[in-house]
Amino acid sequence: MSRIGKAPIPVPDGVKVSVENGRITVEGPKGKLSLDHHPEMKVIYDQEKKEIRVERPSDRSFHRAIHGTTASLIRNMVMGVTEGFTKVLEVHGLGYRVALKGKTLELNLGLSHPVHYPVPDDVKIEVKDNEIHIHGIDKQRVGQVAAEIRAFRKPDAYKGKGIRYRGEILKLKPGKAAAKK
Repeated sequence: MSRIGKAPIPVPDGVKVSVENGRITVEGPKGKLSLDHHPEMKVIYDQEKKEIRVERPSDRSFHRAIHGTTASLIRNMVMGVTEGFTKVLEVHGLGYRVALKGKTLELNLGLSHPVHYPVPDDVKIEVKDNEIHIHGIDKQRVGQVAAEIRAFRKPDAYKGKGIRYRGEILKLKPGKAAAKK
């Protein structure tokens, strides 16, 4: 049985959970999320123990795969409405700047024009010292917005200029002079 799938998901105080018709809704201090889980997965909310369990009907490989996935998605929903998720992007490069102007993120990335990225309503973006902090309650959405912003200027393989995740380690290629040795 899936280790992730069989572990019960604890529900902290202040979080409301409802399960009905193949849809689980989690509401907490930061917001509300819902998920249409696979109809063959059985999601059980125990109010006395304050935990959610996911059960699968058989041991088929598809059921084993979707069992852990469903449990992880529900665990992320509970964590999102209580704590939230954050991704941090760093902007590296001479003259590369980023600024938040209203609901638009303006990026100067060495192109002939600044790049304007409209900030989605379900995500909050802050800019601090050429770092972009992306906050939200939906883990998938925060990661998607971070990936879209990073795609404007991925890190260069030779100098490392561009947008990267905080803590991302780049392996830089040697230039022409270093390759002649």
